[in-house]
Amino acid sequence: MPALDFGLVFVAFWLSYYLRYQSELVRNILPIEEAFFTSFDVFIPYAFVFALWVVLTAPVAGLYREQRGRSWLEEVSRIVNGVASATVIAMAVSFVTQPPAFSRLLLILAAILCVILLSGIRVIYRMVRSLLRRRGIGVERVLLIGADDVGRAVLSAILARPDLGYVPIGYLDDDPERGSVDMGRLRGLGGLDRLPELLESHAADLVIVALPWEARKKIMEIVQRCEASGVQTRVVPDLFQLSMSQVRVENLEGIPLLGLKATTRMNRSQYLLKRAIDLAIVFLTAPFVLPLGILIALAIKLDSPGGVFYAHRRVGKNGREFYMLKFRSMYQDADQKHDELIRQTGADPKRPKWENDPRITRVGRFLRRTSLDELPNLINVLRGEMSIVGPRPPTPAEVALYEAWQRQRLNTQPGITGLWQVSGRSKVPFEEQCLLDIYYIENWSIGLDLQILLRTIPNVLLGNGAY
Repeated sequence: MPALDFGLVFVAFWLSYYLRYQSELVRNILPIEEAFFTSFDVFIPYAFVFALWVVLTAPVAGLYREQRGRSWLEEVSRIVNGVASATVIAMAVSFVTQPPAFSRLLLILAAILCVILLSGIRVIYRMVRSLLRRRGIGVERVLLIGADDVGRAVLSAILARPDLGYVPIGYLDDDPERGSVDMGRLRGLGGLDRLPELLESHAADLVIVALPWEARKKIMEIVQRCEASGVQTRVVPDLFQLSMSQVRVENLEGIPLLGLKATTRMNRSQYLLKRAIDLAIVFLTAPFVLPLGILIALAIKLDSPGGVFYAHRRVGKNGREFYMLKFRSMYQDADQKHDELIRQTGADPKRPKWENDPRITRVGRFLRRTSLDELPNLINVLRGEMSIVGPRPPTPAEVALYEAWQRQRLNTQPGITGLWQVSGRSKVPFEEQCLLDIYYIENWSIGLDLQILLRTIPNVLLGNGAY
């Protein structure tokens, strides 16, 4: 990467030279007298100093150290910092050397092009790396130790961020009984006594320890055993079982002071901003949604007897119940057959889904595959009962079966699309859905909502996990 960046700086200088001295468009706007024309060779030493400064100084040089979870915007910020300082240095060199022909406009153009090229190559690198990781190349197999609140927080972050390149293979717990229960698709591998066996078989590349700090003696034993087997370890600090989104770190003459937030829920101003964005999306899409809704309503009426809409009782924020509206995709007697299907198929009653549900009509199957049956959810958004992005609202019967930690997904406004929907939709087991919803609640931001919306588009178009 340093060699590539070095070369891209020279490319930026050559492009800026072409724009300044050979492009008719720029020359018509900013004409150059014949006496000031010069060859590109004059700028090669400046390009060399510029490239060397960009690649070796701290802001950009820090990008060559692998750091999982670093955002592209953070990388762009570092690049801008490094390029700005390199521009000042190149300007200073030109003042000292006083070359007979030198264009400061060329230097500014080169700086702008440097930022564009260095930032662009990192977008390509991220896309290629993400593609490889999704195919199992360059990933690390992770063994999680600890299945309590802290362990679930770690697992939710891993599931929500597949771009980090972590693949959980299973978990152990100091309680063998709890460690033997699968959590979604994550296998419960048993108690801590199985760790030597797993290390010996090279089952994992990385061990993440998320045990309560009271078990620090066990934690140190695990770390020492992993080091002896050549397996990396990471220990999650059990800071009152809080995630880092709940902690604010301050410094008092070298003494770290931790400020703790009692809740991770969004404040009033954040809620109002999210609500404003929801209403803007509804009103902007209304001219397209209304004609489409009329066509869908006609198709439903022609296909099977019954109403166009289906109102189903759901549980929203803080346990408040409301009726969620959808286009009817099933026959009229579908609800009466619900419990019978659960008994016949053994589906999870907390999130029952059937790929070939016999209750779905012909038009309903198309509506579900394209997610068009959920368009009336926009009415719930207008009423303030739902948001565009958020956890899907469960039924009261499903909530009655929740464990205490799973009820955390009711701490925010439910949504039409959410994190687990863009991570596999109905193919995602219920426990993983809860973990992803909790991650969303604890890490909410406008940027995360935008990312989910952008990921929703290809998922809907391809019908991934929709049935």
